[in-house]
Amino acid sequence: MTQPPLKVLFLTRYPYEGASSRYRIYQYVPHLEALGVRCDVQSFMDAEMYRLSFSPGRTGRKAWATLKAALRRMQRLLRFREYDIIYMQRELFPFGPPLVERFMKSQGAILFFDYDDALFIKKPSRYNPIATFLRSPQKILDLFGLVDCVVAGNDWLRDRAAEHGAHAVTVEVAEDTTRIGMHVPHTNNRPVTIGWLGSKSTVKYLRFIEPVLQEIAASYPGLRFEIMGGGDFAMEGVPWVVNEWSLDGELQALARFDIGLMPLPMEDWAKGKSGGKARTYMAAGVVPVCSAIGYNLELIRDGETGFLCATDAEWKNSICRLVEDAALRQRVALAARRNVEERFSISKQARTLRELFDRVVAMHHRKKQGLNIHEQSATR
Repeated sequence: MTQPPLKVLFLTRYPYEGASSRYRIYQYVPHLEALGVRCDVQSFMDAEMYRLSFSPGRTGRKAWATLKAALRRMQRLLRFREYDIIYMQRELFPFGPPLVERFMKSQGAILFFDYDDALFIKKPSRYNPIATFLRSPQKILDLFGLVDCVVAGNDWLRDRAAEHGAHAVTVEVAEDTTRIGMHVPHTNNRPVTIGWLGSKSTVKYLRFIEPVLQEIAASYPGLRFEIMGGGDFAMEGVPWVVNEWSLDGELQALARFDIGLMPLPMEDWAKGKSGGKARTYMAAGVVPVCSAIGYNLELIRDGETGFLCATDAEWKNSICRLVEDAALRQRVALAARRNVEERFSISKQARTLRELFDRVVAMHHRKKQGLNIHEQSATR
């Protein structure tokens, strides 16, 4: 049966360059269009503001950029009634109470809230003290009870939203294996590369395993260490090669990596992470070595599709085994790639979203009809 057309306005936090918005929204657009969903996307940040957000200081410019971004978003929201669904990736505005969301809801808008980080836990911004000051965990909790559906990146986030009154579902992030090529067969006939992929705001988590990496670098002087996207990061005793992030550069770096690191703090905030870094490593045939916390425990089969570590000893043992054993790397890489292809297909996840849209829209219409019948009965 042909599905009825839907018109959805996706309101992202970041432009395409931002991994969260790229993975949660942009990559699905062509697949949703093929399923009869008319997709319009508007980012709060433009590319210039996104780059500015990672630079220290420049508070005045950041404030001005934020004001312009808010005005652009308000202008787009003047047309919210044209859409069947308003799909918010994070909050509409990174400041203030959810007044606009409440108004749209009162006018009959169907609201979705998508998140893949523990936004209800306040974390300071390294580059923007204004952003830190304006963040409101309470706003996120209020949105849970306001919107028609919360779409979470993992079950822990879903359950936290449900605890605060949300109709919440988990939609795991897809990975486009047509974009990411499979690693060449692993070998020790060339230098082994230990890599990390991410942003300037998260590279600090490598500090959690700094003593381990220093010891490994001293024990294996022929190793390469490479960071894609970490800014001006440096670590004494570890010869990191640091590259500025770009989409093409990311693919090139993944082709060079043999082992991919994902250390996280052992705290509730890390339970909100949805495995994006590890899943990208897996898709590329790079062996992920990750902190044993949160969604990583669901994503990775320890020793089969990657390695999970809770202690320095486990980090050291896992990395050393992989450095020395190319056959182990190859076996895990093949299993990881196959697992991503089976579990995280973009077309499969797009169908999941389309079905979710249809269910929530139908629920909204049934509820509206029920209210109309009740009002008619009350007037008789």
